[in-house]
Amino acid sequence: MRHLVGLMASASLLLTACGGGGGGGSPSPSPTAAAPTATAPAPSPAPSATCSLASRQTFARDVLDEWYLFPELLVTSANPANFTSVQAYIDALTATARSQGKDRFFTFITSIAEESAFFTSGSNAGFGIRLSTDTNARRVLIAESFEGAPALAAGIDRGDEILAIGTSSANLRNVSDIIASEGSAGVSNALGPSDPGVTRVLRVSRGGVASEVSVTKTEFDLPAVSSRYGARIIQDGGRQIGYLNLRTFISSANAPLTDAFRSFRAAGITEFIIDFRYNGGGLVSTAELLGDLLGGNRRTTDFYSGYRYRPSKSSLNEDGFFMPRGESVSPVKIAFIGTGATASASELVINGLAPYYNNNLALVGANTFGKPVGQIALDRSACDDRVRVVAFTTVNARGEGNYFNGLASTLGVTCRAPDDLTRPLGDPQEASVRGALDFLAGRSCTPISASTPTGNVAGQSQRGMIATDRELISAPNPSVAQREVPGLF
Repeated sequence: MRHLVGLMASASLLLTACGGGGGGGSPSPSPTAAAPTATAPAPSPAPSATCSLASRQTFARDVLDEWYLFPELLVTSANPANFTSVQAYIDALTATARSQGKDRFFTFITSIAEESAFFTSGSNAGFGIRLSTDTNARRVLIAESFEGAPALAAGIDRGDEILAIGTSSANLRNVSDIIASEGSAGVSNALGPSDPGVTRVLRVSRGGVASEVSVTKTEFDLPAVSSRYGARIIQDGGRQIGYLNLRTFISSANAPLTDAFRSFRAAGITEFIIDFRYNGGGLVSTAELLGDLLGGNRRTTDFYSGYRYRPSKSSLNEDGFFMPRGESVSPVKIAFIGTGATASASELVINGLAPYYNNNLALVGANTFGKPVGQIALDRSACDDRVRVVAFTTVNARGEGNYFNGLASTLGVTCRAPDDLTRPLGDPQEASVRGALDFLAGRSCTPISASTPTGNVAGQSQRGMIATDRELISAPNPSVAQREVPGLF
C-alpha cells in the first residue's frame, strides 16, 4: 500500500485509523495511524502569542469545522466559555455523534511529544501490566505483563490477581472494597498517575498464594510483539500453525512482524492464528504492512482498504492495494482472535482480508469493539497540542465498512471462545487459541452473537479466570499509551 502525507502551514496532517477498544465504559480510544492525505489549507490558526484556554478551544473548533467526518452532527450551539478544558469542549461538540455510536470519544486533544514517543517505540511510564476486571466478583486480574517493565521484573504476570493496593503495607485497601465504593475507576485512581517514580505496594495472589510486592513506575518501551509468545509455530495434530500476537500497531512493530513472517514463510506455513484480543489499534501504516505480509497470494491490483472523507474533502479519498513482500505468506485459512478490546487498525486488517477468504477466515473469541472510522492529527506545536479528529471511514473490497457494532455480524464464520487467564498467551490449550485451532482443523463451534451478552463461559467456579465478560480497565484520564493499549497501567 502507498499513501501520501501532506504538511500544512501550521498543522501536520497525519491520517490515522484510531482505535478505542477496551471495555470499562470510560473513554479509551486508540488513535491508529498514518495513511493517505494530500496537502490542504490549514484551519484558522489560534492566536500565535498565546496558549490560553480560549485560543486552544478555538483551534480545536476550527479543526472540527473543517475536517469532522460528520459535520451535520456537530453541536454548534456548544459555548466554549461553559467548559474548563479543551477536551470537555470537544466532547460537547461531538455529543450527538457519540450518542449515535459513531464517535465514542475518538476525537480528542493530546500531546504531540507524548504521542510521537509512543508511536515510535511504545515509550510510556507505568508498571507495565494490562488489567482486567470482573466487576460482579469485584476482582482485578492481570491479563498481560510486558517485557522490560517493572511488574514482570517483580514477578507479576498473566493470571495473577491484585487483592489490595496501597502506598505502603500499612494502608493497603482491598480491591473488592475499592470496586464496591468507586467502581473500576477507583482501581485506576488507587494505582496513581502514570509518572515515573510512583510506587505502590500490591498484594498479589497466584494460585491462591498471596504476597506483597512493591513496584515503582518507570519509563519503558512497550514491545509490540512479545519476545516470550508474540510469534511461534504451534504443532497441532501433525499440522504447523503460525501464531502471531500483536499488542499494538506502532512503528517498532514493523521489524519483529517482518521477522516473524520470514520464519513462517521459511517453514511453509499456510494456516495462521492472529491474536488481536487486546489490540486497540495503532498506525494504519503498520496495519498495511501486516496486510502485505499476509498477502503473498494477492496481486497488486487486489484492493485492501479504502479511506473515505466527508464530501468536501473527497479529493483526499484513497484506495490501498496489497503489495506482497519477500517475507509474505500465502494463507489458506486464518483465525483472528478478538474481544471487545479489539478495535480500529485490528478491525481494519480483518475487514480488509475478509473478502478473499469467505468461510476460510473466522473471528474467534468475542465480538470486536466496532470502530470503522479513523482520525487525522492536526498540530499546534507552540502549545504541544494535537487534535485527533474523526475524519474518514474505511472500507474493504466489497465496500463494507459500517461495522460500528463490531465485526461479528459481517463475517461468514465466528466462533465463541473465552479468554483463559489460567494459561499463557499462545498456549495451544488456552481457550481462545484452542478455539482457533478447532476452526482451522474444521471442527464446529458456537457462533459469536453480535447483539447479546456472552456471559461467563466457564461458569462461576472459575470466578472470572476463564470468561468472555471481563473488561479491561480504562483510566478516567488516559495517557497516550493507555488510549492505544487498553488496560495498560
